[in-house]
Amino acid sequence: MTTTTHSQTYEFRAEVQQLLHILAHALYTDREIFIRELVSNASDALNRLQFEQLTNQAVLDPSASLEIRIKVDKDAKTLTISDTGIGMNRDEMIENLGTIAHSGAMSFLKALREKGNTNTEIIGQFGVGFYSVFMVADKVSVTSRSFRADDQAVTWTSDGGGTYLIEEADKSSRGTDIVIHLKEDADEFLTDYRVEQVIKKHSNYVAFPIHVGDKVANAQTALWRRSKGEVKEEEYQNFYQQLTYDFGKPMLSVHFSADAPVQFYSLLYVPSKLDRGLLSADHQGGPRLYARKVLIQEHAKDLLPEWMRFLTGIVDSEDLPLNISRETVQSNRIMARLKATVSSKVIGELESFAERDPEAYITFWNEFGRMIKEGVITDGSHKERLAKLLRFHSSRSPEGWVSLAEYVSHMVEGQKDIYYLFGDDLKTLAHSPHLEVFKARGIEVLLLSEPIDGFLVNALGVFDEKKLHNGADAELELPEAPQNPDQPAAEPVAESSLNTLIERIKEVLGERVQDVRESKVLTESPARLSASDQGFGADMARVYKLLDQEFDLPKRILEINPRHPLIHNLAAMGENPVAKAVIEQLFESALLIEGIHPNPVEMVGRIQAIMEAATRTR
Repeated sequence: MTTTTHSQTYEFRAEVQQLLHILAHALYTDREIFIRELVSNASDALNRLQFEQLTNQAVLDPSASLEIRIKVDKDAKTLTISDTGIGMNRDEMIENLGTIAHSGAMSFLKALREKGNTNTEIIGQFGVGFYSVFMVADKVSVTSRSFRADDQAVTWTSDGGGTYLIEEADKSSRGTDIVIHLKEDADEFLTDYRVEQVIKKHSNYVAFPIHVGDKVANAQTALWRRSKGEVKEEEYQNFYQQLTYDFGKPMLSVHFSADAPVQFYSLLYVPSKLDRGLLSADHQGGPRLYARKVLIQEHAKDLLPEWMRFLTGIVDSEDLPLNISRETVQSNRIMARLKATVSSKVIGELESFAERDPEAYITFWNEFGRMIKEGVITDGSHKERLAKLLRFHSSRSPEGWVSLAEYVSHMVEGQKDIYYLFGDDLKTLAHSPHLEVFKARGIEVLLLSEPIDGFLVNALGVFDEKKLHNGADAELELPEAPQNPDQPAAEPVAESSLNTLIERIKEVLGERVQDVRESKVLTESPARLSASDQGFGADMARVYKLLDQEFDLPKRILEINPRHPLIHNLAAMGENPVAKAVIEQLFESALLIEGIHPNPVEMVGRIQAIMEAATRTR
């Protein structure tokens, strides 16, 4: 340490120079955040003064406005950030600015905890934010006057190297002035407009006015911290537009707060339309994360489950501890509790939305239903609640929607399971031969046509103690169908002829089918393909096809309807060569209904041969 009459030059501790280099070049990914850090420190100082004044009226300049001012000087190439906060004396300057891993606010919070009071608005868990200024500065001077009237004002000066100078200063007003001598490549910060941009982005909701030139640049009142009943719909919409640059209306505003297990405020939005970029692997999603109204992360992807990535907005935590950089939130129990609480609150809002406005919820479902399905698949802790938010088309109303709870309320006497069918599209599913057995018994069937549905039913498995069961299963246990005496059933093919036909079909199709058998369920169609493994493999084939991956299609059971005219005619054809083509076409038609596409060239040739035989002059 070098000493003169009124100044002293101090050496930083041994590790400080290396740490300064890391902070300036590696820690932060965006240089503009140095303004955020200094404004945050200024806000800390103002908060601390307010706290001091609760018990001490003898502060310097007690009537001075609590504010932050930022001044640009293009000629001098300086940026000055001033506050009227608690200020620092010489010892505090050395303690707070001369030590990397220490901050005045952190010490202050520690003292408050020792007194048993931790409910403060002080952001004191960041430690090194001040030193980010050396990303843009050749030299920094900090002049401060403490709130104590007898303390001498002092100036701290450093170029970010191995030493810093502290000397007495001529400053009569309370607070701190930081003069930043900008590097040549940092002249972008020499305009009020650029500084205002940064303030609005990172510090718009700091509780004190931030003057940039002659204008107040920040909003001060954080919308998300206000009571839900106080906020008008127009305010929600305006804030959404400011936040997202989407000038439409959000579909839903989700505004809530919590005091336990963590204290936070949140305002999240469901946009009116799905951003297709959400489906890409490199999508930068997640709400903005604030700590006591100061932006910490632009995209806090870890704050919500992945399936909630359609949400945009803000979460503002009172309790969140951070590591050395605001840009990386520590993975700890508090963050995990925050994620769990916010997620549960969001699901609760969606539950309320679905109950109070079913029609509007269907609009939401049409845009974001895939995300809810993804949540059922990936978010085991919320699977049961999310299952209640699912909506499906069904055989009862192919154009409408039904929830699983509504499906259960529609179940007929003796029905044990929830039945579903997979298919390429609703039109095909609505005419599926698999539906015949259910229609005859008045049983509703869910119609699933999205590739993700295969994963969905596998992950869900059960709802309300009812098993989800594929309607294409070969072994269905259903209640007896009511008999209609006015519509007697057609006569079946004789048993011996039917057995001969079944053997003939097995011979033609060979290893392409698992088995051929008489259908006990078909009433209108000639054949269907059923599965003994719940049919999941067939739907997985559609998923793998969508992903352009190879997949061996599991063999299915071909069931034939012995009462259908086609089967009667086919049994009567015996060894007729055309019978082989008809059998092939019967099988491939069943494949088409299942959404499995056979070779079109072979099919066209076969159909032409059948047509030729049918039109041949006898």
